[in-house]
Amino acid sequence: MENLIYSLNASLPIFLVMAAGWGFKRIGLLNESFAGGADKLVFRVTVPLLLFNQIRAIDVWENFDWRYLGFCMGATAAAVCLLWPLSHLLIRDKASVGAFVQACYRSSAAILGVAFIENAYGQAGMASLMVLGSVPLFNLFAVLILTVEGGARGQELGRRVAAAARGIATNPMILGILAGLLASLLRLRLPVVVDKTFSSLAGLTTPLALLAIGIEFKGKEALGKLKLTALATVIKLLALPAIFLPMAAALGFRQELLMGLVVMLGSPATPMGYVMAREMGGDEVLASSAIMLTTLCSAVTLTFWIFLFRALGYL
Repeated sequence: MENLIYSLNASLPIFLVMAAGWGFKRIGLLNESFAGGADKLVFRVTVPLLLFNQIRAIDVWENFDWRYLGFCMGATAAAVCLLWPLSHLLIRDKASVGAFVQACYRSSAAILGVAFIENAYGQAGMASLMVLGSVPLFNLFAVLILTVEGGARGQELGRRVAAAARGIATNPMILGILAGLLASLLRLRLPVVVDKTFSSLAGLTTPLALLAIGIEFKGKEALGKLKLTALATVIKLLALPAIFLPMAAALGFRQELLMGLVVMLGSPATPMGYVMAREMGGDEVLASSAIMLTTLCSAVTLTFWIFLFRALGYL
């Protein structure tokens, strides 16, 4: 019951903010122009600052575990390499491939990860490496997949590769991650005024993104994507954790390290997936539907994974 209440407290507010955005649109308080501006602000400013701050806070010189970092990166890469070709076999409408793959593998690790671990163990410790091991690849693969499956689709291979390379090199999220990694390596200390300004802007990320999802949610169109949404939810919350969490336990990861992987693999699809799908020509309806359903279901599934591995003595 304690785990259920904790998971509900973590996931339901996210769902309710999205629902509030939908309600605000219905009563005329907010509109799609606001949502469009919010999406651009989140994509180009607040998320890069959020990622910069999170990566910068990791002391890579002290808290560094190559095995753990390698597992986070390997699990992410393996999931994408499995899901991307599989999605072409499962999905008739190829315009939905990018958003579907992203919804399946990309979780709310950067937003929920450290909070979950600190709540359970008092400090995040080396589990902060989960953010470093997963979030850069989450974004790198998202840019690559959405570029290839979105606007560059139909072009010859060379142009598609060039478009993907440009997308990666100029993507604000990738640039934020690289800047954060450099700041961590240099142990950069920002002036207090700059640090607080960055933190304030980064703090806008989640509420703005969730409100925009609610405002732009298209219920009738989402019903047409219900099968894909349900499949992405099952893969995201059940299949990937069932594949990779036993591997992690077998490799000896325990306590906060394993909890970091539970969150990385089993948390709901990130709101950033919708923002990127919308800004890069992906299937934004599928992306928003997957975020809503995975968020709603994750209270039960995350509780299950936490309960299971606690019962086995690993958490």
